[in-house]
Amino acid sequence: MSSNSGTSDKGLDPNSIQIDRLAINSPPLESIDEPAILKELRRHLSPGAGAPPPSDGPTVNVDDTPALPVAAIKCMLHVINHTSSHTMMGLQAELSVAADTLVEFAASSPSDPILGGRSHIALRSGCDLFLRYVTRAFLELPDFDAVVAAIAERGERFARLSVTARDRIARLGAPFVHHGAQVMTHGYSRTVRALFSEAARCGARFEVVVPEGRPDGGGAKAAAAYSEVGVPVRVVLDSAVACAMENVDAVVVGAEGVVENGGVVNKIGTYNMAIAAHAMGVPFYVAAESYKFARMYPLNNGDLVKEMDMDPARMPLDFVDTTKISWNKLHPKEVSETEKSVTLPAEAVINLPDSVTVENHPCDYTPAKYITLLFTDLGVLTPSAVSDELIRLYH
Repeated sequence: MSSNSGTSDKGLDPNSIQIDRLAINSPPLESIDEPAILKELRRHLSPGAGAPPPSDGPTVNVDDTPALPVAAIKCMLHVINHTSSHTMMGLQAELSVAADTLVEFAASSPSDPILGGRSHIALRSGCDLFLRYVTRAFLELPDFDAVVAAIAERGERFARLSVTARDRIARLGAPFVHHGAQVMTHGYSRTVRALFSEAARCGARFEVVVPEGRPDGGGAKAAAAYSEVGVPVRVVLDSAVACAMENVDAVVVGAEGVVENGGVVNKIGTYNMAIAAHAMGVPFYVAAESYKFARMYPLNNGDLVKEMDMDPARMPLDFVDTTKISWNKLHPKEVSETEKSVTLPAEAVINLPDSVTVENHPCDYTPAKYITLLFTDLGVLTPSAVSDELIRLYH
């Protein structure tokens, strides 16, 4: 179904709409013409490739895959290990083409299951950092073989940084989660989960409040993950964020990217949450690894839409009235493993006329003025300190 499907459903059963669950959850078949670098990316982001994904969860379990920047670095290391170049200029050209291919794929295919709902911003940051190090190594080291060896060693060290960075952020951020607090978050973040786990381990007893996270239900899925660390979790409607904020003591969110002015790009709805927190005097914290620091400078969300090339045609969205669905019939536990589809009552599907445009942006930009502190592996930073850290990272 398309987002504007009001006049395109003549061939449907008038009493029900069949949705093929396997078609929704299964990743697309790789094209035989797909560049080798993309096949390498799929290899790093596809744990248990070949096994059918669970029908009641996301196609890709991001907890079982490396962070996108780390996967990008591993792909670039693959290029280095298989290069046919014997000069630095040739190697740099190969790496630049590989980086452009990775970023273009992630930017133009935001709904590809292999990305697990993650944007291309962090992937681009990883590629930029790595290419910057390649240039630096070329200027500092005497010969080609020494450069290749240094780059390979640095890349492996960067790949190991992912887990250690998350642990350091958890230790730095946990003291800001106080005993008896209500903490709101948005979407799912492995870094935020580690922070909550560390706070609970240190003895804090607190409740997590998370919006449902339309359109993919990311918040509801996150609630299940956060509850596994022994923390009470409450899910609220996206439209109830401001209402729920009245009783919240702190907000902690992850980030797809941290931009040069100290603002953050994250799952759509983060900006709304930050405005509500600011209006009610609730501290707003961001937990993000330094490899997500991006050389971007959006001034507003219009800039972000242009920067990310958010084409609505690539992000279709259908609407369903959930009050008209008998969930006991659709619950995954009630569906046999061999069943390939579930049935939605026709009256539950909201068909919009072609004249209606649907916007389904995956991310939004939250300006620095709404952010209290950032918990990073470089330390606890104010938004104004981000630009200094970016200079250190890239120079």
